[in-house]
Amino acid sequence: MSTPSFLLSLSFLFLSFLSISLSQQPPKGYLIDCGATSKTAIDDREWLPDEDFISTGSSKNLTVPRLIPTFSTVRSFPLQNNLRRKFCYTARVYKGARYLIRTAYYYGGVNGVNFPSPPVFDQIVDGTFWRVVNTTEDYRKGSTSSYEAVFEAKGTTMSVCIASNTYTESDPFISSLEMLLLGDSLYNTTNFDSYALSLVARHSFGHNRSVISYPDDLFDRNWEPYAENVSVIASNNTPSVSGFWNIPPSKIFESALSTDQLEPLELRWPPLSLPNSTYYIALYFADHRDSMLSGSRVLHIHINEVRYISNLEVTSAGAAVFATRWPLEGQTKITLSSAANSNASPLINAGEIFDILRLGGRTHTRDVIALNAMKSSLRNPPLDWNGDPCLPLNYTWTGITCFEGERIRVVTLNLTSMGLSGSLSSSIANLTALTGIWLGNNSLSGTIPNLSSLRLLEVLHLEDNQFNGDIPSSLGEVRSLRELFLQNNNLTGRIPDSLVGKPGLDLRTSGNQFLSPSPS
Repeated sequence: MSTPSFLLSLSFLFLSFLSISLSQQPPKGYLIDCGATSKTAIDDREWLPDEDFISTGSSKNLTVPRLIPTFSTVRSFPLQNNLRRKFCYTARVYKGARYLIRTAYYYGGVNGVNFPSPPVFDQIVDGTFWRVVNTTEDYRKGSTSSYEAVFEAKGTTMSVCIASNTYTESDPFISSLEMLLLGDSLYNTTNFDSYALSLVARHSFGHNRSVISYPDDLFDRNWEPYAENVSVIASNNTPSVSGFWNIPPSKIFESALSTDQLEPLELRWPPLSLPNSTYYIALYFADHRDSMLSGSRVLHIHINEVRYISNLEVTSAGAAVFATRWPLEGQTKITLSSAANSNASPLINAGEIFDILRLGGRTHTRDVIALNAMKSSLRNPPLDWNGDPCLPLNYTWTGITCFEGERIRVVTLNLTSMGLSGSLSSSIANLTALTGIWLGNNSLSGTIPNLSSLRLLEVLHLEDNQFNGDIPSSLGEVRSLRELFLQNNNLTGRIPDSLVGKPGLDLRTSGNQFLSPSPS
């Protein structure tokens, strides 16, 4: 069968002799033991408590015996009326670098006897919906669950969020979080400006022992064992992995799946039904023989009867083949057959497959900085004021509405009757797309900042607080302002002439301590 034209964006790598320095040092990044209160050492690697990365949720201990430390605690987040709220871990990262993000979960009945099954909830990275977390089947089997993705850092911080949804029935939670720096060559055929990769499966074919990870894999990726009812070939002749863009562990080349003689090899892989999407596929090969002495091993590969590559020569130096955008749905069959000029049966050592995620974008940096400064000036900001303020759109911060145009901007701020205390940061003046501010009926104090830069502001409600000092005369420079509610504060001085009698302005100032009569 010929390859459809929309698949011709396939990227192939047979062997690229890259100059890569491979270090035996653990990958840089963060190992976070969620809910823990102290550091833990596991296999000579240090796991950190999570308090420096998140400011909400509660730490809980599991009473299940014989759990490894990273699964003996969780951080749990309050579910309130099935509201869509997110709770985010935020870490400093290298802008432009690629990170492996791995989350792990073990429920352990932490939500009590009324909720014997784990909650189902969402995962978010920055402003991108990653995937639904459903650990029910694994938990029923007594197993832990983990999820992995590759994201590029778009700024100097990165947020990984747990989010409740309408199908979440009890408090969402997390056991551990890893954010590990990847080498520049890994998965570099992906356009990380627009996409991320969500792992579906990663297997070492023919391997039947424990999961291959660090230190065998320098980037701490997990290669699961995988066996089919076909021949397994063992090899002591492993290629140098420094020549592979994705730098797989050399251990995956110690075993392979093959067939007797020259029969085709069929794999039902990955071993699950796939949703209709576009996928990144990487397959790895190495001939266990000395090719100079044993002749050629040349393969044709098809995926669901569609040609993936023809005449792939597999030598003892190794080979890897990548498809950067391959559409799949349902069960997947990979067929490897020997070419006419091959004198050896087909084989395969390992494979990776990722769902390709379109990035959700980011709130305008100016607004993010302003809101975080405002958050710092409040003594008790809303619990979900973390991560990206506007995205995903179903998970905007409490009290915020956004405009999704060429730039994603915050257009209204409504925190009326939220029990807020603290002061109103002058950084609010940098939210220059605001049309409305509602902060009434709180306990905010201090002076009202200069808001003359908010040229689009139509409504400003600061009533029933504890603001003091003068009313800024600069408010009269906001031509679009039509409602200014300042009643029942501790404001003093005189009402600026620029506001008194301003056409079209509803000005309310009663309940203050002005030196001149108030309009109302």
